Amino acid sequence: MIKSLEKTFYEGAPAKEDLILNLIAGATLIGLPFTAGALIRALWLRFKITNRRISVTGGWLGKEKSQVTYSQIKEVRSIPRGLGSYGDMVIVLKDGAKLEMRSIPKFREVETFIKEQINETSSRNPSMKSEGF
Repeated sequence: MIKSLEKTFYEGAPAKEDLILNLIAGATLIGLPFTAGALIRALWLRFKITNRRISVTGGWLGKEKSQVTYSQIKEVRSIPRGLGSYGDMVIVLKDGAKLEMRSIPKFREVETFIKEQINETSSRNPSMKSEGF
């Protein structure tokens, strides 16, 4: 059996619009914590979404790395931000853990791709399908 090569769908940093909007909000005292968060995300948060897995590198100085395969995913939830130009996504795993991904550019396309990969994975291995209530 020949295994397919890993193909990257998206690799990069959070949406630039997130940083811009939060820098503008930083002009007020109330917006400063949001600006700091956006700066940290812009500096150290990186996403890599392939046809085999989702990898998120982040944390202080980018030292934390999380990887999830599509067979581990139970549900994908997303919400638009920045007038819909980018969004946040939560990946709910079958063991109940959650992977949060903030400020994803083109999040609707990313969400569609992830759901397609989940369906492909479950159709290749029917025993991986989770049962509902």
